[in-house]
Order: sequence, then C-alpha cells, then structure tokens
Amino acid sequence: MSRSKADVPKRRKSAIEAVRRPIDAVRGEQGIWPLQLLNFFMADMQAGIGPFLGVFLLAHGWRSGMIGTVMTIGGVAAMLMTAPAGALVDTTSAKRSFVIVPGICTVLASTIILFSQHFWLVAASQVATSIAGAAIAPAVTGITLGIVRQAGFNKQNGRNQAFNHAGNMVGAALSGYLGWKFGLTAVFWLAAAFGVLSVISVLMIPRGAINDGIARGLNDESENEEVSGFHVLANNRALLVLAGALACFHLGNGAMLPLYGVAAVATRQADPSTFVATTIVVAQAVMIAVALAATWLAEQRGYWFIMLVSFVALPIRGLVAAYFVGPWGIYPFQLLDGIAEGLQSVAVPALVARILKGTGRVNAGQGAVMTVQGFGGALSPALGGWIAEKLGYGPMFIILGSFALGSAVLWVVFREKVKPASISWSARSAAIKKERDEADARKAQADKASAEKGASEEAERQRG
Repeated sequence: MSRSKADVPKRRKSAIEAVRRPIDAVRGEQGIWPLQLLNFFMADMQAGIGPFLGVFLLAHGWRSGMIGTVMTIGGVAAMLMTAPAGALVDTTSAKRSFVIVPGICTVLASTIILFSQHFWLVAASQVATSIAGAAIAPAVTGITLGIVRQAGFNKQNGRNQAFNHAGNMVGAALSGYLGWKFGLTAVFWLAAAFGVLSVISVLMIPRGAINDGIARGLNDESENEEVSGFHVLANNRALLVLAGALACFHLGNGAMLPLYGVAAVATRQADPSTFVATTIVVAQAVMIAVALAATWLAEQRGYWFIMLVSFVALPIRGLVAAYFVGPWGIYPFQLLDGIAEGLQSVAVPALVARILKGTGRVNAGQGAVMTVQGFGGALSPALGGWIAEKLGYGPMFIILGSFALGSAVLWVVFREKVKPASISWSARSAAIKKERDEADARKAQADKASAEKGASEEAERQRG
C-alpha cells in the first residue's frame, strides 16, 4: 500500500510529461521560422559596419596600422567576454534576452562612429559591438539546441547558417548600394534597422519552445549544474584541439577581408562601398550553398574531413590575395572564403555539441572555443596592418595565409582525439548499433551459460 502511494508522484510526473511533450513539440515547430529569421537579420546587425569600418576610417585619414589596432581592441574584448557569456547562457532561462539586449547595444554603439572618429570613441564602439556579438552567438546556439534537440541540431544548424549567410549577403548588397548612393553613413542606419528586426524575430519564438536543460547540452534525465567555460576547455582534450586549430586559422583569416578592401582602395582600384559590398556578397552567396552542402557532407564523411578542407583553403586564398588585388581578384578570393567559413559555420557548433553532449556545458564550451579562436582573430588585424606597412600587402597576405597550415597539421596529428565526435552520422549510427549488438550477444551468451550451469546443477542434484 505504501509502495503504491510512493509511486503516485512518479505516475503523476509521467502523466504531466506525456501531456507536455506534444505541447512542446508544437511550440518548437512554431519557433523554427522565427529562429531562421533571427539568423537572417542578426547577420548584418551583429557585424554592424563590419568590413566597411576599414574603408570608412581610411576615408577619414586613418592609416592601416591604426585601423588594425582599433579592430584588434574590439577583438580582444570579444575574446574576454565570449566564455563568460556562454556560461551565462547555460545557466539562464531567459536566453532570448541575450539576443535582445546585445542587439540594442550594437545599434547604439555603431552610431558613435557617425558623430566622432576619435580613436578612443571608435575603440569603445568596437568593444561594445564585440561584446554584444560574443553574447549573441552562444545564445542562438543554445536556443537552437533547446528547440530541435540533439537529434535535429545538425540539420537545423545548417539551415540557420544558410539564413545567416543570406542575411549577410543581402545586408552587404544593400550596404554597397546605400553607401554608393548616400554615403557610408547609410550603412550604419541599415545595421540599426536589421537590429530592430532581429529583436522582433527573437520575441516571436515562444518561450515554451526552448527546453533549457537540453539547450545547455543536458540529456532529459540529467540535472542542472554550475559550470565554467574555462574549466570545460582545460579538461577536454578534443575541445582543446578544436580551439587551437581555430585559433591558428583565425590568426591568418581575421584580417584578410578588411585589409583586402583597404589594399584595393589604397591602390585606387575600386570604389570603397561597392568593392567591399561585392567581396561580402560573393562570399556569402558561396556560404549559403556550402552550409547546406556541409549538412549532407557531415552525414557522409564526418566533421573531421570538413574542417580539414576549410583549413587548406586559407593558404590558397592568401596567394590569390597577394597576386590579384582588384575587381577580378574578388571572385576567387571570396570563393575560397565562402568555402572555409561556410564549412566551419556548420561544423564547429555541431562538434562542440557532440563533444559536450550530456554535460550541461555546451554553451560554455562554445564560448570557450570562441574565446581561443577570438584570440587569433583579435591579433590578426594588428599583425596584418603592421606587416602591410613594413613589407607591403602582397607578402602580408601570404604570411597570414600560411598560419592555417598550423591548423591543418594540428588537426591531422591529433585526429584520434577528435575522431569520436567528428565521425559521420552514418558511421556513428553503425558504431552504436554494433555496440548494442555486441552487448546483446554478450548478454545472450551469459544467459545461455547461466542456463546451462543451472541445468547441470539440477542434473547433479537428481543423480544425488
């Protein structure tokens, strides 16, 4: 009787869960399109003036070394804030606010540059924009995971990235046109408009569509726990390998696009607004197709192969930039960027989610990886800017491109560390099935041995 009473809360909880699951599923479906629209609009809002910053400051008398320095200050701020932001996203149930508040801050910070080009005001604007961007990325990853769960994350993340690249492409095209028609000031107002639309999109996602436990990488039966992004990074070798490889890659890649635009404008080979816009449009158009293809490729070849291809693309891109600065060089230069960034945009969040599945640390881990990656990206503009001043733009692009060779070497040497998380879905399913079959076979063998032993003992007793 007492046992029956003790089971009542469990049965009641099971009944509640049975009713809740279909409701959550409906809310999840309702959250998909707003999520995709958020990824579309946040692209231009998150970047703000982005690659246009270099040519904007160049037009106001700045030199390439100072331009690179102010961009590095923003990159360092993002690097320092990304891991704490990821850890906060893990612990909070108000994940949508991590898009709303940074979105508003980004719009306000970008307008500072319109009123003054003083070094420290521009630096403060970049710091605010970078901190906002650091919070948005893990928040959107967590929201996506909380809506579609681990099983649907690979495909939905691919769609998210396709929408994000489409938003970048449309934003860049509009920025180029508005900058050409009305001046670079119009680029700031466009970023503000996209910021407002991003806030509206995230508010359209039903609060109940996001499972907070699963959003941080917990299994349904796991309990919440307080974690540190730095603790996750320091104790997971697969995560360390991934972060180190990305740091080397972004040390070379971070300054490529802005300094390519500066090089073209400095040599008077292009109109600032249209040239920079074209570089973005070409890359983002490629990224849309690559992000969708990467989802399929991940299921066939796994994420290890995808990441290796992305690393190899950068040295080739550096050679193209060194010898083809101008309108015709845009296309191969940004085609390679589209391939590398498109592949990584799908592979990196999925790898982190797989590596940390069941720990409740996915967003903290995502932030930790982005912190180390951001360290390379933060140093890149200053390093590239000063190399360009001393050696010229051509040698600078070749040197920056060569850093990705370190990423490729690291990825190949430590392949076994990341292999469990980076195998294809088909191979992963086959491995799980094999493990289950082997476990069933061992159980059947043990049951047979036990039965034979029991029969033998029974026969002994009868003979006795």
